[in-house]
Amino acid sequence: MATDMEKTVGAKGRDDLIKQVREKINEHGVEYLYLQFVSVTGRICGKGIPADHWESIAEKGFQLVYGATVNLFTNRHGEYIGYGPEAAELVGIPEPETFCVLPWDKRVGRLWCTLFRNREEREDPGAFLTSDSRGNLRRIHEQFQKEHKGLHMRCGTEPEMMWLKKGADGKPDGGYSNPYCYHIDQFESLRPVYMKVLEYSRFMGLDMIQGDHEDAPGQLELNWTYDDVLRNADRLTTYRQICAQVAREFNLIACFMSKPFMGVSASGCHHNMSFWNGGTDKIKMLGHKSKKKLPGMEENYMYKSGGNNTFMPDTDDPQMPGKVGLQVVGGIVEHLAAMTAIGSSTVNSYRRLWDTGFWAPIFADWGFQNRTTGLRISAPGRFEYRSVDSTVNPYLMGSVIIKAADDGIKRNIDPGPPEERNIYEAMEAGKQVRKLPMSLGEALDALSKDEVIQSGMPGEMYRLYDEYKRDEWEEFMHTVTDWDQEKYMDCLP
Repeated sequence: MATDMEKTVGAKGRDDLIKQVREKINEHGVEYLYLQFVSVTGRICGKGIPADHWESIAEKGFQLVYGATVNLFTNRHGEYIGYGPEAAELVGIPEPETFCVLPWDKRVGRLWCTLFRNREEREDPGAFLTSDSRGNLRRIHEQFQKEHKGLHMRCGTEPEMMWLKKGADGKPDGGYSNPYCYHIDQFESLRPVYMKVLEYSRFMGLDMIQGDHEDAPGQLELNWTYDDVLRNADRLTTYRQICAQVAREFNLIACFMSKPFMGVSASGCHHNMSFWNGGTDKIKMLGHKSKKKLPGMEENYMYKSGGNNTFMPDTDDPQMPGKVGLQVVGGIVEHLAAMTAIGSSTVNSYRRLWDTGFWAPIFADWGFQNRTTGLRISAPGRFEYRSVDSTVNPYLMGSVIIKAADDGIKRNIDPGPPEERNIYEAMEAGKQVRKLPMSLGEALDALSKDEVIQSGMPGEMYRLYDEYKRDEWEEFMHTVTDWDQEKYMDCLP
C-alpha cells in the first residue's frame, strides 16, 4: 500500500504544477527557494535550495531533524524538547501550488511544505508527521467537511502588533508613535512603514482591506479579506514574515509579543469566523496585470466566494446567529478554558488578561457587539473569538476551533442567551460566569482535561506542545525577575 508521502508526490495533476513552478522560476529569474513549514509555536522553519534543483526536491523533498518542529530548543535542564538527537529525520515535500516570489528580493521564491515521517522508519514510514501543525489543520478541516456534508470554516484574523524603535544596544526603545487610538497623525507617522508592508503583502496575495493606529505605542492593525481557514493561516504567517523584513529595512522592531508594556492595550489577534456550505475560489489580481505574469501560483491569490453562510440569522432577531452558528458558539463556550492554552500561548499572554482595564477577554460568555465578554457576534454572519493574541500559532488555533465547533454541532450545545450587559455589571447583579485561566500553567491544566481540544492536536502534537509550554511555564516560575528584587529586597527587617 502506498504511503501518505507516495500518495502526495504522485497526486493527480502535481507533475503539471511542478512544471508551472519551473516556468515561474524562469520567468522571474528566481535563483533560490525557501522551503518552509511552521513549528508548534508558529515559528517559520525550513531549508533553502538553489532553484536549479527544484524538480529533484519536488519529488524527493528535503530532510531535517524531527526536533525542528519544536524549534530545536532545549528545556531548562539542557535536554532537547520533544525529540532527542537519536530521533529520525522528517521529510518535507514542497507544495508547488504555494510557490511565490519574495517581493523584497525577486531572486528568491517561497513554498510551503507538508511534513512526513522518514521513509525508513520502522513504524508508519512515510506517514504524515503529526507534529506538522499546518498539515494537521488541513487534514482536520478536510475531515470536518466530510462529516458535515461540505460545511467549512472561513476565518479572518486581526493581527495587532507594535513597531518599536531600536536602541543603540539593539533592544526595544519604546514605540515609534504615541498611543493614540485611531489617530490619523500617528498613523501617518508610520506611513512609510505600513505602505511598504502593504506593497509586499499585495504582491504575495494578501487582499489588504483596512488599517488603523491602535492605542499602544507604535501599535498598528492591518487587515486582509477573510478566507478558507488554512489559507488565512498561511497569510497571517506570511504577514509576520513581511513585517520582519520591513523592520530590517527601517531599522525597527516588528513586535508581535502580546504585552511589551503595561498600562496600554496588548496586541490581540481576534479570529472572526463563519461556517459555510458551497462557494467557489476566485482569483484577486491585487494590482497584477495578468494571470500569466502573477509572481506566484494562482493559489496564493485565491479567495473563497459565495455559498451559504450558516451563521446568518434564521429568525427575526438580527443579533442571533442561525442554528449552526449557535451550536458552534456553544461548543466554543464549552471548551474555552482549554482553548485559552492555544490562544494565549505564552507567559506574557496573561499580562494581557490581567490588565482588565483594557477590554481583556477573561470571561467565558458571549454577546452581540459586547467587548466585555470573551466571545462576541461582531456582525450578522460572523463570530469573533477574542481570547487570542498575536503570538498565536494560527494553525493550532484553527484546528481546535474546528474541533470545538464539531463538538457543538454534534451535541447541539446551547450557549445560553447572549449577554447584553457589561459583564462586570452582570456579575454584580448575581450572574455566575466562568473566568478563563489566568496563567499559562492554569491553562495547560485545563487543556490536559479536555479530550475534545486535545483531538485538535493529534498524534504527537499534544505531547510536544504540552512539554514545550510546561517547560516555558516552569522556567518562568524558577526565574528571579526585576520585580522580585524591587519588591522584596528590602522587605525585612
